[in-house]
Amino acid sequence: MDNKKLVSTLASKLGRSTDDISKLLDAFTNVVADKCGELDSIAIPSFGSFEPKKKNERIVVNPSTGKRMLVPPKVVMSFKISNVLKGKLK
Repeated sequence: MDNKKLVSTLASKLGRSTDDISKLLDAFTNVVADKCGELDSIAIPSFGSFEPKKKNERIVVNPSTGKRMLVPPKVVMSFKISNVLKGKLK
């Protein structure tokens, strides 16, 4: 499902305009991105939780040249599905 289908499906289920739903989804992604930058987790009941995780710096080796490179540390977001949603999907 692409973004356009998601917006139209939510708009029809909620009885709202597609512009309102589009703004709502944009606001949601902005909040998740802001909290990721602050290293806070976001839990949505009956859906799951978004948790930022720090990846340490590491050294990798290019197999063709044998050159060693340093990969800088970074923050990645992980999503853990809730047991309620997991039960509905089974």
